[in-house]
Amino acid sequence: MVGDAGAARKGRSHVSHDAGEDHRDLGRERVRAQDDAAAAVPLSASLPRTVLASELRPYRDHVDADELHAAAVRAGLVGVGVDEVLVASGALDDETATRLLARDLGLPVGAPNLANLPDDPAMAEAVLRTGTLMLGTGSGRPRFVMAARGRIVRRLRRGLKRDAGLASRVELISPAALARRVDAVCAPSFAAAATARLVLSDPLKSASTLRPGRIVGLAAAAIGLPIALLLALAPEMGFLAVQAALSLVFLAWIALRLAGCLYVPPEEPLPALDARSLPVYSLLVPLYHETASLPLLVAALSALDYPPEKLDIKLVVEADDHATRAAIAALELPPHMAEVVIAPVGPRTKPKALEAALPFARGSIVAIYDAEDLPEPDQLRRAVAAFHAGGAKVGCVQARLCIDNGGDSWISAQFAAEYAGQFDVLLPALSALGLPIPLGGTSNHFRRRVLDQVGGWDPYNVTEDADLGIRLARAGWQTRVISSTTFEEAPVTRRAWIGQRTRWLKGWAQTLLVHGRRPRALVRDLGPGGTLALVLLTAGPYAAALVHPLCLALFIADIVRGVAGLPCTHMAEVVTSALTYTTLIAGYAGAAATMTVGLARRGMRPGWRTIIGIPFYWLLLSVAAWRAVIELIRRPYHWQKTEHGAAHRGGGGGLRSSASAPPQPRPEGVWS
Repeated sequence: MVGDAGAARKGRSHVSHDAGEDHRDLGRERVRAQDDAAAAVPLSASLPRTVLASELRPYRDHVDADELHAAAVRAGLVGVGVDEVLVASGALDDETATRLLARDLGLPVGAPNLANLPDDPAMAEAVLRTGTLMLGTGSGRPRFVMAARGRIVRRLRRGLKRDAGLASRVELISPAALARRVDAVCAPSFAAAATARLVLSDPLKSASTLRPGRIVGLAAAAIGLPIALLLALAPEMGFLAVQAALSLVFLAWIALRLAGCLYVPPEEPLPALDARSLPVYSLLVPLYHETASLPLLVAALSALDYPPEKLDIKLVVEADDHATRAAIAALELPPHMAEVVIAPVGPRTKPKALEAALPFARGSIVAIYDAEDLPEPDQLRRAVAAFHAGGAKVGCVQARLCIDNGGDSWISAQFAAEYAGQFDVLLPALSALGLPIPLGGTSNHFRRRVLDQVGGWDPYNVTEDADLGIRLARAGWQTRVISSTTFEEAPVTRRAWIGQRTRWLKGWAQTLLVHGRRPRALVRDLGPGGTLALVLLTAGPYAAALVHPLCLALFIADIVRGVAGLPCTHMAEVVTSALTYTTLIAGYAGAAATMTVGLARRGMRPGWRTIIGIPFYWLLLSVAAWRAVIELIRRPYHWQKTEHGAAHRGGGGGLRSSASAPPQPRPEGVWS
């Protein structure tokens, strides 16, 4: 057994290594193709010659003439500076490009240990956004340290020509060095500001102001005592009333999912976007103890089909996660990827890390990826196209998530089928209907200004994605679901799955309690239909998970009673039994139908073990739901970390290929 396990681990490592190499090769081929295309364009087709002469001059003696010519043409095609192209392509590193530019402009290069960095997080963020730090002097004339690239360099040149004395008050620093220094000095203040941002701006929308124990106690008293009294006085009618209420909520939730099966998302045309019109795109990737996932992640992000000059990827790590930081340092990251270190201030949660890293994002669109994510290469372009097509009211775009390690275990196969029903059936229907969408935890693409407007992520909500999706809807922003896929890794053991699902259910409860404590405001913001959908999407599955063991016990008791020849003596018993049968059968059938339709849209179908395993899967959901209630009271902000990197990526896992529908394309290099 030990030998077999070792061989399996070795095989998985080999798959990951090959996948990473294939992704890197794909990225290199794409860059070479872009360079070849740029080199074929006449020089006159790029930037004006007056600009080219000044932009090319600093690098003529350090970059091959043909490569410099191709960089100039590409700068015109993409709409960036020549220096940005040279750094993104690897022709020059960031420090060398800055040093050459400073020599050409007659400016000194600033020391990396910058003095006078503002500790105020708003001012520090302004330094990052503008790339400029102002240093006061006794003479009253300020001095500047600038991380100049692209268009900022052009403005600086014009300023130096107009003001001869400006050269004595400006020094340059590389953008990477400036970001590292700001992170080293201001990380604690960024983390503190991230922790307090939503609490200060709208405290009733933050989970930090909840008192879950008190709420659960009051709810138990307000609901449990009348039910207990009713059951004591009239057991048959009491059971009937409780079963009827639960069945109504649960059947409405099932009906919403079945309605999604009837909606067929339209085909999305491939976006034809001019590279010059593409915005700067920032990707935030929170990592914690993710050394195993890191190589494949970096390879997949390197293969994204987006101009690297306009791509800004931040690997967000905790300061005390020395293993992950060492793994990042050991990798040869491309120029558009960088590490952002988060200080141990406030709750140790993913949303706190994202909120603290947001000041370092320079893009007008910000996307979130997890450590195990393998997005399709065209996803960013499809998201930009969705923003353009949807208009100004679209604040978020959600890509579809697909589990690609279903072959590892029974639980991962169930998870894969469940995800197919969620992201290929339910969410596209909700998007088409304009209803609130509880976002998935990854592959969310936001307009940066919208994130700022709604207060960003709640550091105290352990399903920050669902909460943020509701806050976006309440603020009037729409969410679109696109057909591009991000392939993810499911937990492969029941223990890992229960831990992850406990956190999710606890977070859904937090979200429902936060937004439900002002019912009138919620209905005013979402409307009656949106509010009902929110209740069904959060309370429905939670209530179903909590009472499923009871319903199943009643169902089995009725079967045993029927076999024993004991008839029902009261009409209430007959109706209760009928509701129990209807709820369970409709629930199991609805789940099977939703997962079957979702998998069919990916050219697969569930195996028999997946279908007949639904009742057992729901029993595990019940375990997680009751654990979530206990955690909500005892430690509401505890973040249960899901381990990644041990899966065999690319497996079907009880999910068989369908002969009638070919599988949808997957990223090259991921499957062995």
